[in-house]
Amino acid sequence: MLKIGNIELRDKALLLAPMEDITDASFRYICRSYGADLVYTEFVPSEGLIRNISSSMKKMRIGEQERPAGIQLYGHIVDSMVESAKIAATLNPNLIDINCGCPVRKIATRGAGAGLLQNIPLMIEMVTKIVKAVDVPVTVKTRLGWDDQSKIIVDVAERLQDTGIKALTIHGRTRAQLYTGQADWTLIGAVKNNPRMHIPIIGNGDIISAETASDAFNKFGVDGIMIGRATIGRPWIFKEIRHYLDTGELLPDMGVRERADLAKMQMQKSIEYKGMPRGLYEMRRHLCNYFKGLPHFKDYKLRLVTSMEISEIEATLDEIVERYGGNTEC
Repeated sequence: MLKIGNIELRDKALLLAPMEDITDASFRYICRSYGADLVYTEFVPSEGLIRNISSSMKKMRIGEQERPAGIQLYGHIVDSMVESAKIAATLNPNLIDINCGCPVRKIATRGAGAGLLQNIPLMIEMVTKIVKAVDVPVTVKTRLGWDDQSKIIVDVAERLQDTGIKALTIHGRTRAQLYTGQADWTLIGAVKNNPRMHIPIIGNGDIISAETASDAFNKFGVDGIMIGRATIGRPWIFKEIRHYLDTGELLPDMGVRERADLAKMQMQKSIEYKGMPRGLYEMRRHLCNYFKGLPHFKDYKLRLVTSMEISEIEATLDEIVERYGGNTEC
């Protein structure tokens, strides 16, 4: 059993990475239903939160069926981050995660996210004060370093552990890499195998299949893995990985009919949580991803991302099943 503070997860835990415009309540619900052990909100800006901006508050709402779930915060001003953590804690998340790894230019160049890797004293001060300010477990997600000349994660991990965080997630790239190149798991393994480390270490980066997940556990000994981009259009990857870890066997790929039914379910959840038309509009980014790989799909894609009628979208999904076959794999 893996413990993050008072949260108990299965051994070899599988976590859904926080992703802006992706990990909303409907997607978190779907991922939990397919076996994600822990999910996270989209990342929430501290400045927006302390100003009570409604969009930031809505991102933090966690349904009981999503739990355990964490709220991820980002920012570069210590006092604002502490205050936002206190606000987030009142919403009763299972944990609060501090984003020290987002590489997006508008965030990192302001000193937030991965920008904190250029100011380690500020990172440590911020995390220390947040840990002291809230009663829920605090965790951190970060990267190997700012660039190839500053892969400082082994030292930073020790210093972060000393702040009192309950787990550390490491993306195996530098900020300079963004999401290009190959994730370097050797340094993630070095942190995990550092005899001074005793908190759970979660690896992130390039987990795209059951086999790559199994390799990460077997080669680097991490306590859990966090999966991001590979879940988009494939939230059932958690089920595939867990089955492979438990049995050594690969599950058959999900058929078109099952994908269409899942798309309908997520659409219903999105509308339930957000109302119309926003729930339908924000579902567009997911709809076509469920059918990646199908040939001659352009017309269906256009209809899925332009229609604002639930009945029309459901009819299009039914047409996709009829054309490509209920059991056809994508």
